[in-house]
Amino acid sequence: MAEQSLPLAAHLRLHTHDVDEARARVGSELGDHGLRPVNSETRLDARLNGMAFDGVGLYSLRYGTEVLITPQPVDSYLLVEIPLAGAAEVSHGRDRIVSTPELASVLSLTRPMCMRWAPGHKSMIVRFDRAVLEAHLGKLMGRTPRRPLTFSLGMDLTRPPARSWLSVVELLRREAETGGAMLEQPVALGQLEGLLMTQLLLAQPSNYSEALWSGQPRVAPTAVERAVDVIEARAAEPLSVEDLAEAVGVGARALQEGFRRQLETTPMSYLREVRLDRVRAELTVCDPGATTVTDVAYRWGFVHLGRFALAYRRRFGESPSETLRR
Repeated sequence: MAEQSLPLAAHLRLHTHDVDEARARVGSELGDHGLRPVNSETRLDARLNGMAFDGVGLYSLRYGTEVLITPQPVDSYLLVEIPLAGAAEVSHGRDRIVSTPELASVLSLTRPMCMRWAPGHKSMIVRFDRAVLEAHLGKLMGRTPRRPLTFSLGMDLTRPPARSWLSVVELLRREAETGGAMLEQPVALGQLEGLLMTQLLLAQPSNYSEALWSGQPRVAPTAVERAVDVIEARAAEPLSVEDLAEAVGVGARALQEGFRRQLETTPMSYLREVRLDRVRAELTVCDPGATTVTDVAYRWGFVHLGRFALAYRRRFGESPSETLRR
């Protein structure tokens, strides 16, 4: 297998043929585990690439031979393992799946489990800091989770919610592989991490799915007004709907309903309009030779440049580059 065939090739963390070294180094990134080649006559060829951000890590991993992996329970991480090729048998308690490129495995790591990776198996792994993810869950619900978050084992990647989540993973991967400017902009990176967590919580069944999808209490008009004030004052910060809800003391989904009822929009749509105004104001006074539209867009939290350009043209009747040149 060519090394370049594994994503994130520019971010090598490990390449070894030694089982003990692979177990220790992969374990330091993804949690302690047992590792044993199934066929002693074939040589291990372990390669781990990856990057860690604030509350999320993105990795690619292969072992080059059939291996048995026994992760140990850990209370600091949750992992989503997305096969890129090959298959893996995954057992967690009474649950058992055969994970393929159409069926990812969501590893809550709350109890011992076992995985058997086929010889040609390679995967993309998203690591979530448990404390950060559970805090994000609390913001969505408007209350602190009292039990550890656990997910259903299999994630059907053919379903629209899971495909949407996977598209965010792919965006983060492309930025990491190309050295994209987004990763240097705290606003954009914070929004991307928040979107990854929100999409995972809404797409994958968990022991909190009912609480997330149940009816939310109505919020007072003053809470919406305070949220608008926060947006106007802190539009340059990496705000999410969860941050806004926490700032005004309500649940994120309840705040969304309040915005729809009172302003006929959503908190993030309102924030986007404010940021479009700020981008236009900045482009109007910037020197075209000293700045770029991309830099300004990322600085104001616009992650998808194509969508940003479309929204900008709809709002102002010209492209961002035209504003900058003029």
